[in-house]
Amino acid sequence: STDSNISQSPQRENDYMQQEDDWDRDMLLDPAWEKQQRKTFTAWCNSHLRKAGTQIENIEEDFRDGLKLMLLLEVISGERLAKPERGKMRVHKISNVNKALDFIASKGVKLVSIGAEEIVDGNAKMTLGMIWTIILRFAIQDISVEETSAKEGLLLWCQRKTAPYKNVNIQNFHISWKDGLGFCALIHRHRPELIDYGKLRKDDPMTNLNTAFDVAEKYLDIPKMLDAEDIVGTARPDEKAIMTYVSSFYHAFSGAQKVSQGTPLNVMNFYTYPICPSPHSLLEWIRRTIPWLENRVPENTMQAMQQKLEDFRDYRRLHKPPKVQEKCQLEINFNTLQTKLRLSNRPAFMPSEGKMVSDISSAWGSLEGAEKGYEEWLLNEIRRLERLDHLAEKFRQKAAIHEAWTDGKEEMLQQKDYETASLSDIKALLKKHEAFESDLAAHQDRVEQIAAIAQELNELEYYDSPSVNARCQQICDQWDSLGVLTQKRSEALQRTEKLLETIDQLYLEFAKRAAPFNNWMEGAMEDLQDTFIVHTIEEIQGLSTAHEQFKATLPEADKERQAILGIHNEIAKIVQTYHVNMAGTNPYTTINPQEINAKWDKVRQLVPQRDQALIEEHARQQNNERLRRQFANQANVIGPWIQTKMEEIGRISIEMHGTLEDQLTHLRQYEKSIVNYKPKIDQLEGDHQLIQEALIFDNKHTNYTMEHIRVGWEQLLTTIARTINEIENQILTRDAKGISQDQMNEFRASFNHFDRDHSGKLGAEEFKACLISLGFDIGNDAQGEAEFARIMSIVDPNRLGVITFQAFIDFMSRETADTDTADQVMTSFKVLAGDKNYILADELRRELPPDQAEYCIARMTPYTGPDAVPGALDYMSFSTALYGESDL
Repeated sequence: STDSNISQSPQRENDYMQQEDDWDRDMLLDPAWEKQQRKTFTAWCNSHLRKAGTQIENIEEDFRDGLKLMLLLEVISGERLAKPERGKMRVHKISNVNKALDFIASKGVKLVSIGAEEIVDGNAKMTLGMIWTIILRFAIQDISVEETSAKEGLLLWCQRKTAPYKNVNIQNFHISWKDGLGFCALIHRHRPELIDYGKLRKDDPMTNLNTAFDVAEKYLDIPKMLDAEDIVGTARPDEKAIMTYVSSFYHAFSGAQKVSQGTPLNVMNFYTYPICPSPHSLLEWIRRTIPWLENRVPENTMQAMQQKLEDFRDYRRLHKPPKVQEKCQLEINFNTLQTKLRLSNRPAFMPSEGKMVSDISSAWGSLEGAEKGYEEWLLNEIRRLERLDHLAEKFRQKAAIHEAWTDGKEEMLQQKDYETASLSDIKALLKKHEAFESDLAAHQDRVEQIAAIAQELNELEYYDSPSVNARCQQICDQWDSLGVLTQKRSEALQRTEKLLETIDQLYLEFAKRAAPFNNWMEGAMEDLQDTFIVHTIEEIQGLSTAHEQFKATLPEADKERQAILGIHNEIAKIVQTYHVNMAGTNPYTTINPQEINAKWDKVRQLVPQRDQALIEEHARQQNNERLRRQFANQANVIGPWIQTKMEEIGRISIEMHGTLEDQLTHLRQYEKSIVNYKPKIDQLEGDHQLIQEALIFDNKHTNYTMEHIRVGWEQLLTTIARTINEIENQILTRDAKGISQDQMNEFRASFNHFDRDHSGKLGAEEFKACLISLGFDIGNDAQGEAEFARIMSIVDPNRLGVITFQAFIDFMSRETADTDTADQVMTSFKVLAGDKNYILADELRRELPPDQAEYCIARMTPYTGPDAVPGALDYMSFSTALYGESDL
């Protein structure tokens, strides 16, 4: 029933469209029918959703976000849908539902009057119509009985199965089922041991229906989709609900029939069939986990809450998935066991108390109930703590600024200097006090903000609220005191002098408005010129948003600037009109109109510069990340490839598998594959050039640099070419000198033995040890040193201090052709042995370097002659091992 790859014939599609048209005409559902459909469709959906470990409660609500709808379609079709949207906005829900509807349409179903918006809005009529469409397509459409399909095929199947039963006449999917005998007949036809059909009465429909529903649910794993009361109490039961429920019988029994027609069942195996790897351990794990998930006691620090979140994500990512698999395997094995027992007419398997599938399902439901909302709670708590830390720091900053400003203000306000002041002094004192009042009023917002922040910290249950409240209370008390003292001093000054001249008033107004505006412009210039260092796109976007918000305040600021300049112009007009002799400048401020205009022009100049800087940085960050990933993706492949090839070539150059021609063929194949790899190096060079031009100096996506790749590539080309040349020269030497393959292998073995670092070259001392091991008389005396110098002039004419394998072969080929090497070996050993027939291992270790001594000892056999002593070695065996009996 879940095969989604079966194509529809034209006739089947016409039938299917006719069923959809019937639904469309019946959209105004009878309330009784709607109730039946809700229950039936919900149970049908849950019978499939349980396989994915979930279910629905309200059919029009639980499918609104599209997530469970997509999951339902995946379960019943066995296919994967497009990745769902996880957001909670309406657009995300509509997108998910559309993905589900598109999948239904892809199965050849033409949806009529059903749109994603209606499903998202919880339209019950449309939701039921959609579910009915899904049931038709995946549970009924593919039913085929004797060349009839879908609804007609299901009806024919019911008629054939119930034909032998009296009082059963199935002609439709509504009133033919009201007495319940049709359901009982279907069950009895396939599982006669479950129902005593002879005891059923046609005039007792409630008993018949409840019997069928209970037996189907308990023994056939068919959920109860209908209520007997609704069917009996309705003149014409809902056809779609009946058809959905009956289709479950078809699928249950048709599947069982296929099993029964197969291989005979070994019933004894069914009784020992494992239900779950360990139901007890799964239940214990659930019982241990639930209290942890239900613990919603928040921590006081951000670090502790973030650790809780990490623990929960480890649980979701690492610990829960294996348990989901265990639970799924439990249900699969249990259902398979019950089905096979049932088909074999065996009693159902009943696990021990507390370990039933229902017990584990119930415990699992409790687990998911406890898990529900836990992550959201953690995130909310982290956001709350983050907000608390931010608010607490903001509170401290604002409180410190305010306390610094209020320092000494009470003493100043309590001065009685006006009592002995002259008229001009009183005027000055009065104006100074008015300026202070303006300043005080400007700080009112800060005090209110401090109080508001403290209130919010209390509401969010900040752990250090007592100290915050104490400091806030102190600030508020001091603020009230300043207000009282300010009012008293103002009244005293006003009582002393009421005369305020117009120019003084204008000067004071200019000062009061110019000072904060000037501070605002200085702060704006500082912010606009502030350099920024960002590493992500999100950081530059945050700066851009803040900059746009600032630009929105410029028109209002320009109005304030014009107003401030207007005050100064009015002062100048009064001075000029009335010829006032004003000594000095504004006594209340040092700010002048020229300074305001200059700073304003600077602000206007800096705004577009900031715009351009933000735009360029945003583009640069995007391009840099793309270049890093592009280079790293290739370098992480090329670097290991070069290293692997170097190691393989190194092994080939020192191994002795096959002939030299085989090694040469193998190396040339490697050389060809290496040359064909060159375009990838060139492509990586292009990417590296782009990274250098972008001035990118770090790349977290790879440990390889272009210099590493270049050096490795050059070494690889040099090594393969040099190795091929060495093998070719060895072939030429072998052929020219008549060296056998066995001799060549022996030369290679000797050379490799003293080539300790596998470099393919021997140092002077290594070469000397190798020669002595081969029987050359080059001891530490003057004659031996002279002989070794002669040999070195042959094998190392350029005095490089190293001997290649090719030079070694050339020398050995001449020596084996021109010298009786075996005699030399024997002469050397006789000198060391003192003309004895044997030589001691200690004598070799005393007279020869360690490498030479061990090389010779390893190739000698114990001496067993008449004059043998413990530790005696037969030095004749050394020559035999190297040159064979024929050479002696």
